[in-house]
Parts: sequence; C-alpha cells; structure tokens
Amino acid sequence: MIDKAASYALDALMKAGADKASCSAGRGRKDEFNVEANKFTLLRTLFNDHLFLKVIKEGKKGEIAINKLDKDSINSAVADCIALTEQATPDEAHDIAPMVENKVFTQRIGGSDMAALFAKSKDFIEQIGDEFPKIMIEGMTAEFNSGESTYMNSNGVHFTGDSEFYSAGCMFSAKDGEKSTSFNGYGSNIRSLDTPFIDLGMQRTLLEESVKSLDTRMVDEKFVGKVIVTPACVDMIWYSIVSCFLSDFAMIQGTSRWKDALGTLVADPKLTLRSAPLHPDMVCAERYTGDGFESKDYDLIKDGVLNSFALSLYGSKKTGKPMAANSAWNFEIPSGDTALSDMIKGVDKGILLNRFSGASPGASGDISGVAKNSFLIENGQVTDALAETMVGFNLVDVVKNITAISKERISDGMSVLPWCCFDGITISGGN
Repeated sequence: MIDKAASYALDALMKAGADKASCSAGRGRKDEFNVEANKFTLLRTLFNDHLFLKVIKEGKKGEIAINKLDKDSINSAVADCIALTEQATPDEAHDIAPMVENKVFTQRIGGSDMAALFAKSKDFIEQIGDEFPKIMIEGMTAEFNSGESTYMNSNGVHFTGDSEFYSAGCMFSAKDGEKSTSFNGYGSNIRSLDTPFIDLGMQRTLLEESVKSLDTRMVDEKFVGKVIVTPACVDMIWYSIVSCFLSDFAMIQGTSRWKDALGTLVADPKLTLRSAPLHPDMVCAERYTGDGFESKDYDLIKDGVLNSFALSLYGSKKTGKPMAANSAWNFEIPSGDTALSDMIKGVDKGILLNRFSGASPGASGDISGVAKNSFLIENGQVTDALAETMVGFNLVDVVKNITAISKERISDGMSVLPWCCFDGITISGGN
C-alpha cells in the first residue's frame, strides 16, 4: 500500500514539472494501555498514515506533509507542493540523494503479545505499590508499536523498512501526607517482555530517589563545583552540543563556535560521542535518513576531537562541510575507566543530577536552569535531596572539563550512556 502510494506520488510530481522529487510514506499502528493514578484507564489502538513530498523545480524547493494515502489526497498534495516552489527562492544547495544500492530493512520481533504486555504493566504497578508505597503513578503508557515505511526519489533511490517494538514509560512523584516531590518520568523501548518494567534502565533508581526527595534542603551558598550527569539527563549536554554547534541551523547561520573546529580538540580526550542507530541496544532506530541515505554509525567527537558535524544534505551543500552519516539522534558514549562509586567519592562538593529544566543554550553555549530530582554530594558521599537549585555553565568550557566517565552504562533502547562528571559548574540556591 505505502509503496504504491509513494510511487504514485513521485510519478505525479515528475509529471507536474518537477526537476527532482522525493517521497516518504509510512503506516503505523500503536496498541496501548494507559494508567492514571495507579489505575488502568484506557485500552486503545491508534493508526497513523503519513506522506511527505519534496520537489525541486528550477532550483526552488517545495515540501508538504499529509496524513492520508488515497489518490485524491495525493493529487491535492502534489498540486500544493508544486505551487509552493513558485513562491520559493532559488537555492543551488537543494538536492536529493543520488542512486545507491536499494535495500529493505526489517526490524520485526514476531508480532505483539498484548496479554503479556498487560500482565507486565500490572506487575509493574503492583511492584511499585509493594516496594514504593509513597510513589504515585501520575500516568503510564505501555505500547506495542508496529509500522512500515518507504522512501523513493527521482534518482532511483528506494528504501523500505518495517519495525516492531514495545515501549513502557511513566510519570511519577512521591507523596507522604502534605509533602510531595516534583514529577519525574522515565521510558524505555524494548524488543521483548522478558525484563520486569521496574528493572528497565534507570527506572528503579529514579523511583528510589523520588522517595528520598520528599525531604529536601536548599544549597546554602553559591559555589563552583562538580556535577555528575546521569544517563537519565540526556538533553542537558549531548543534545545541546548538536543543536548549538553541529546542526544545520548553527552551521548555516555561522553561529556555531565549532564551525571551524573540525579535526581539532574540542572536549576532554576521555570523551567519545557517537550517533549510533545501528548499535545492538538501539531499538528500531533509523535505517535511512530523511534525505534518502542509508544510515551509518559515526563519531561526532572522537577522543575529544571534533570528528563530524551533524549536517543534512542541504546543510552540507550550503556550508561546504561533510554531510553526517545519519540524523544524529541515538547517542552512545563508550564506558570510561571509573566506577560510579569512585566517581562520587571524587566529588568534594557538587550535585548528582537526574533532570535539568532550562532554556536551550544560545550561540555562546551559555546554559542555566534548575536541577530537578537531584542530590547534593558532600565529601564523596551522596547526601540530601535538593530543593530548587540553579546550575549554570558554558557548554564549550564544560566539555573540556570532564573529570571522569563511569564504567557503568544504561541503555533505554534510544541511547547508551554512562554517568559523566563535569567540573567548573556554578551551583546556587534557587531563591
């Protein structure tokens, strides 16, 4: 069905006058259980069709996305897409992927077992009730996701893929009388239901720490210290690096402080940061990019040296810099040589940080925000849970000041990350 829809759309685009065109189509299904306030509230099945068209005509680009695959809808979308090029500005950097070996990518796991998914979800709720009676599940979703997708373009590129996976995630807080904590959340993508949900990734640790957070203290002074960023806090450093310094926007606008740093040392030599959709622990990750290239693993940073930008085909042509080997999403950091317990012992005064709430960094790389669900480290020991505590740092500086990377790593099906200790971070009470 989706191949026929994509082929029909591509043919229609070329007949309508496109010089070059591409089409992505997909059909997905989601079967899910929902839980609110520790009780099952919903069982539903959701369907999702999508079609994305791209056309280049006389150097001008038009793009449009719709959620239907019937011919009437496609014909209307084709006409709109062509019309958009009339209003666009010519740009020689617009292009589509060249012809390569066409491939089929299969990531199926043998279908769903909804009875087992319900049983695992029920066990999860009961385990939390038994082991963590002060935890309130604000919301939980357990899903089986399946889908098929295709990409084709006028150069003859044709990729197809299918996927199946389970996911489980919940939002939770701790309550004890009038005391309560801020919410926290955690989720994992998984291929099988063998592991209890409470033992996935950092789930149990975060539940334990949520209960400990019922009693908090304020930081009584402003100081510069170390922050251990846990694998649960993937956005504070790693995604910020990509968006601020390596992305199309930052590179095309010329705002990236690393725009001329390819091949030079930008981080502590202990750090290697990979975008690794093919890593065996990544569940149903990207197999081809939106530009129509087969995805490969690559190092963004290798032993502290900037190895690659995160540029799309357009970004590469616009800047003259090499294109990335994938869409820079599934991050992996190799294990370090320090046990987590020893990493903590090496902190005189600092924070164990699980969640960060703050604005995205600007072009300078300056970041400030609130440490959430986090703990004070004093004299090499994790002590009290923290009330609203501010952290501030510069991204360029802090990645050069990594004091340790843990031997231990956590996989949630979307990333494989260790604990990382950064020095030189300003910490202060939130009031």
